[in-house]
Amino acid sequence: MNGAVQLPLDLGELTITASGGTLVRRSVLPCGVRVLSERVPGSQSATVGFWLAVGSRDEEPVTYGSTHFLEHLLFKGTSQRSALDIAVSFDSVGGEHNALTAKEYTCYYAKVRDRDLPMAVEVLADMVTSSVLEPGEFDSERGVILEELAMADDDPGDVASERLFEAVFGDHPLGRPIGGTPASITAVGRDAVHAHYLANYRPEELVITVAGAVDHDVLVTGVMAALAEAGWDPDATAPPAARRDTTPGLIGGVRARTIVERPLEQANLMLGVSALSATDERRPALVVLNAILGSGMSSRLFQEVRERRGLAYSVYSFSSGYADAGILGLYAGCSPRNAGSVAELMLGELRRLAEEPVSADELARAQGQLGGASALALEDSDTRMTRLGRSEITHGEFADLDETLRRIGAVTRDDIQALAADLASRPLSLSAVGALDADAFAHLTGDTVAA
Repeated sequence: MNGAVQLPLDLGELTITASGGTLVRRSVLPCGVRVLSERVPGSQSATVGFWLAVGSRDEEPVTYGSTHFLEHLLFKGTSQRSALDIAVSFDSVGGEHNALTAKEYTCYYAKVRDRDLPMAVEVLADMVTSSVLEPGEFDSERGVILEELAMADDDPGDVASERLFEAVFGDHPLGRPIGGTPASITAVGRDAVHAHYLANYRPEELVITVAGAVDHDVLVTGVMAALAEAGWDPDATAPPAARRDTTPGLIGGVRARTIVERPLEQANLMLGVSALSATDERRPALVVLNAILGSGMSSRLFQEVRERRGLAYSVYSFSSGYADAGILGLYAGCSPRNAGSVAELMLGELRRLAEEPVSADELARAQGQLGGASALALEDSDTRMTRLGRSEITHGEFADLDETLRRIGAVTRDDIQALAADLASRPLSLSAVGALDADAFAHLTGDTVAA
């Protein structure tokens, strides 16, 4: 495979021989469902995911948190299976099953032995297409979700992260918490969630990905049978739903500082700026920049904040990319009395990347780290299944390991410095949770918002 392979929505069949000798195939069914598989030689298990290109950013004001609510409810039963039936289906074969809700998609997934893959496809198809959202279960699960939100609110790291996204993205839908708020979950009714389900869980939005021990033709036959059994007509004619607009979004209402006062022994501190979308051509440079800045024990943040100064146990950076926006974040957990100094040190490392080119050795080390980590991650069928889903839903192209390594290897010292200069010039947001003096950050950001 030379270069990334595009995944046009109007192309019915596609076959790719990828690095490592895996076979990637893609079929677009007449009804708009897209099925992708990656057959990995020697595998005796498979991971399957049912993806819907709907996330928390797609909710109406009256349904904030409904996408995550649905994730819970789809495990509570269908017209053919009870919640216990669904659980027993996977437990009785030693399989794993779960789901995740993100800002731009939802995924229901399972990992099973190869012989149990048809069962996993059948059960997940039933859950996605035929959930009954029974009113009693709805009210019961509302309580479970409120407990989940309360658990997250007791975690100062989670609180700092949510406040950072709110600060960086402002009124943009990406700034909303994925799970909603206690107020929105308490207020939302079953009918509103059901309407959200009917509007978004449709054949043209569904992407099914499988990696591991899989025969693509058998998979497609099984998918069509499972959809037909659920009442969806796999032979109906409908094009796949268009992918999201990748025009960079307007990020408004950026907040400088959010301080959440809590009587904690440690301050949880995060700095962030708006960054690159998932499809930005500079994305490989951001991946390398992030590795140099705060990924791993040899990174600048780890070495400067922890190793040289002993000011934190956990310190790192991260980046997230979406269709039209992104974020670069820096985190440290430290003593409240050192929070201002640690924030200044972290910001200083980002600015230093903008002012001075990284050394050739540092660049080579980051590229080696990323290459090895990428290769090791692909030992897991979960990672391969996820790569297929993100390729189809977000990127519109498939890049195998060789292409990923080529892109990482093409990043130059000038690329990193230019990108760092761009990011360091953007408005800075800070969120912190703990027993903090807001004035400690006054020299870094503007006004403070207490929460």
